[in-house]
Amino acid sequence: MVFDKRRIVSEAIGTFFLVLMGPGAVMVNAVSNGAVTHLGVALAFGFVVLVMVYALGNISGAHLNPAVTLALCSVNRFSFRDVVPYIMAQCFGAVSGAFVLRIILGKVGDMGATFPTIPTMSAFGMEVLLSFLLMFVIMTVVADDRTPKAFAPISIGLAVSLCALMGGPLTGASMNPARSLGPALIGGIWDRHWIYWLAPVVGMLLAAHIYEWLQLVADEINSEKSGRL
Repeated sequence: MVFDKRRIVSEAIGTFFLVLMGPGAVMVNAVSNGAVTHLGVALAFGFVVLVMVYALGNISGAHLNPAVTLALCSVNRFSFRDVVPYIMAQCFGAVSGAFVLRIILGKVGDMGATFPTIPTMSAFGMEVLLSFLLMFVIMTVVADDRTPKAFAPISIGLAVSLCALMGGPLTGASMNPARSLGPALIGGIWDRHWIYWLAPVVGMLLAAHIYEWLQLVADEINSEKSGRL
């Protein structure tokens, strides 16, 4: 089986910078006595996703997230054979980004790791909902040809910032198993880490399949209308 190495490298690079800039902003906020602010951290996550999707979207699709890869595969919008290489590349990029942060800044700000500040099941539910929202936006880009492709990175970046603004103080608003794995592994912070694997996958699978169903219904209605004209 032959894989396109460029796509795999692209996913690793994109996830590397996602962790470098996202959790990195959390760490800088800690060492600068809050100079970045919660709003700044949320914007950092959204902006880095925006620029990475612009930069790498035409190469690998810029998933940058194992849950996105699995969800797209589940609705036949991504090749099954590429799932494992993509996830491995994303996790490698995330761990590498966290490792560089540890070298530059040390173990400050909990390495930007994600852990709940609310009860476990509430945190799980929150991560499912945030992940659902993000994937729902991604599906409008992937599945709807009416969405201008040039605006796709902006809508996805805004969705990430929105989720981080609301959910960041509660769960870290991960929505991404690789993003959580990097700081957890390098920082040794594993508090209820399972949430950040299971919840994004559940939320994004639900979003992908519900959007596909809604799109199918809309297409059927449009077809009926066209047939009556």
